[in-house]
Amino acid sequence: MDVRAASVVLFCLMGFTFAVPVKYLDCGSTSGKVAVVDINPCLNDPCQLHKGQSYSVNVTFNSAVESQTSKAVVHGIVAGVPVPFPLDNDDGCKCGIQCPIKQQDYNYVTSLPVKSIYPSMKLVVKWELKDDGENDLFCIEFPVQIVG
Repeated sequence: MDVRAASVVLFCLMGFTFAVPVKYLDCGSTSGKVAVVDINPCLNDPCQLHKGQSYSVNVTFNSAVESQTSKAVVHGIVAGVPVPFPLDNDDGCKCGIQCPIKQQDYNYVTSLPVKSIYPSMKLVVKWELKDDGENDLFCIEFPVQIVG
């Protein structure tokens, strides 16, 4: 394979692992401030989430408080109604955050499995990470589209 062909293959492979920073709304972060939200792989906004696949969610935020724990709470908002979305691991201290949490920057990293039984639809994901006082270290909302 010549250098030009190798470069094309490498560029295409990089596209499969590229994450576009997700446009999000802060929905009430009281104990921290979000800097960036990435979903990988996500090539478009809104992210198209394919049934049967899992996605990496990375939220870079700054904690304004100290906390011994952190817990993720996720809802899909469908027609204005929040529907609970269970995570395999809701413990933020096991998702890239070293606890106890201090007043500094963190990268919360977890997976978002999209089950094949989910209906194809557009919705808004509401993702909260709560401190040990049940306040939001971050609360973000971002649109997604579940596709077959």
